[in-house]
Amino acid sequence: MEKQMNFLDRNEFNFEPSPKVVEAIKNFDPKTLCFYTRIYDQGKKSVISVRLSEIYNVPEEQVLLTYGGEDMLKNAIHYFLMVGDNKKILIPEFSWWYYNRVASECGGTFEMYPLHEKEDTFAYDVDEVIEYTNRIHPRMLLLASPNNPTGNGLTPEEIGRIMENIPSDTMVLIDEAYASFISTDTAYIAPLVEKYNNLIISRTLSKFYGLPGLRVGFGFIGKGHDQFLSYTNKYLGYNRFSEAVALAALDSDEHYRHVADDMQWGRDLFKKELGNLPGFKVYKSVANFILIQYPVEIKERLMEALKIQDYKIKFMSDKGLESCLRITLGRKEQTQTVVNTILSCLK
Repeated sequence: MEKQMNFLDRNEFNFEPSPKVVEAIKNFDPKTLCFYTRIYDQGKKSVISVRLSEIYNVPEEQVLLTYGGEDMLKNAIHYFLMVGDNKKILIPEFSWWYYNRVASECGGTFEMYPLHEKEDTFAYDVDEVIEYTNRIHPRMLLLASPNNPTGNGLTPEEIGRIMENIPSDTMVLIDEAYASFISTDTAYIAPLVEKYNNLIISRTLSKFYGLPGLRVGFGFIGKGHDQFLSYTNKYLGYNRFSEAVALAALDSDEHYRHVADDMQWGRDLFKKELGNLPGFKVYKSVANFILIQYPVEIKERLMEALKIQDYKIKFMSDKGLESCLRITLGRKEQTQTVVNTILSCLK
């Protein structure tokens, strides 16, 4: 049953993995799993962190490696909120519910700063983020770029401006899980991490590289965090099967760029077919999902119609977004089916 279900509710990957990834899986020698990695003897975390260090031009010791992006959040939030007396974290108003859950797991408290709706997008007000951070002086400031579920991001200049104008003892974590969809430019990361000791930039293989089931997250941290690195590092190394597949994925950018183009086709279709209908608003998206305001009176009908076709999308329940759908950008035929189903429910 599960095979034919079209999951467009959790921002997963409805396309084919790259040929290199398939090859790496087929050619993996199971005997490799009988031994720990030996790269630890060289003082390195993993073959993945070594490769990421080359790709992103960040020293290997400042590369973080985790069990998906989720683990990056957990590690950072738990560690920084538990060390010292300041247990406050500042998070965006419309954002992944998991952020505040993680904070509460370790006795932290969260406050929210606003995201502003502007025509067909949501946006950070950078000056306001700076003002909130200075006034509340949290131990951590969380920024998501692009933000889930609103799909808006920050430019490198805006990140720099925030970093420059907030307390240096506030750790900033930027969740960039979806960043590769908007931009091939990663050159801004190394200088930011070089300049600001209180910065963590978190990325993952789950979204752009389409491997949420592999659970490989990675990130970059400013200098001087030996204790935190010791907290996150795995003394006996990482999963060697995941390492082989991850290296293949990181070497397959071209394949995943083509997928990103198909997603753009999907964004355009939603805009064209639904954008001008009464009660609808299709928000700008720079991620692998799109947020759409819809007339709530069709909710029951739409849920039923999607269920019949074995499709799942996310009906938002967050305060302020109750009249929105978040739809993962899937294959062209999936997008077309969702659009047709929505249109049929309006008749």
